Amino acid sequence: MTATTDEILRRVLSDVLGLKAGQADAFRSDTGLFGHLPELDSMAVAGLLTELEDRFAIVIDEDEVDGDLFETYGSLLAFVEAKREAA
Repeated sequence: MTATTDEILRRVLSDVLGLKAGQADAFRSDTGLFGHLPELDSMAVAGLLTELEDRFAIVIDEDEVDGDLFETYGSLLAFVEAKREAA
């Protein structure tokens, strides 16, 4: 069975940020990310973007990355889904 974008994104966040087991599973669309998760700092953003590109076979341009992108889990998920559809 093919994993959904949501499932893969939760795994990417867990792997890259080293979240506790099951922590990403509890994320809702309004769960805050940047500024809310201590693990997601400016240094982690670069690694997260690289991993998203690798796992989803997408290209993320610098001008697409802003504070709104990582504001909530829902905003990040919507962005990745849109990138996958456009790819």
